[in-house]
Amino acid sequence: MPTIHIDYTGDLRTECTHLQSGTRIHTDAPTDNQGRGEAFSPTDLVANALGACILTTMAIFARRDGIELKGSSMRVTKVMSAEPPRRIAAIHVELTLRAENADGPFMPDDETRARLERIAHTCPVAISLHPDLRQEVTIEWATTQPV
Repeated sequence: MPTIHIDYTGDLRTECTHLQSGTRIHTDAPTDNQGRGEAFSPTDLVANALGACILTTMAIFARRDGIELKGSSMRVTKVMSAEPPRRIAAIHVELTLRAENADGPFMPDDETRARLERIAHTCPVAISLHPDLRQEVTIEWATTQPV
């Protein structure tokens, strides 16, 4: 059974529908490839998928230990290859993790942090991408919650 339905709406744009939820997103070709850059490009969605998968997978494993990662965030930078063929050469992920448990914000011990950090490199999207695509992940553990 299909997961996504995609309609080409013209002018280098698509409308993508997640069939289970009905959620819709739009894509647009990037400005450096004949588009207007008014929505995610398909390659932006690949970078987004990696970032979202990393954080979601880490949160799933953290939850098993009674840790909530709410308030964590990341910056994702997609780097396109300068040489043909046009492709994603690298994805840089800068992750700031915030942890809390039933008692409030806290810093997980070294072993727990290391285990969660390993997950960032082995989420389903990370291990599905071609090995030539550089995945550079940096992780900072915040000591306080955001205001």
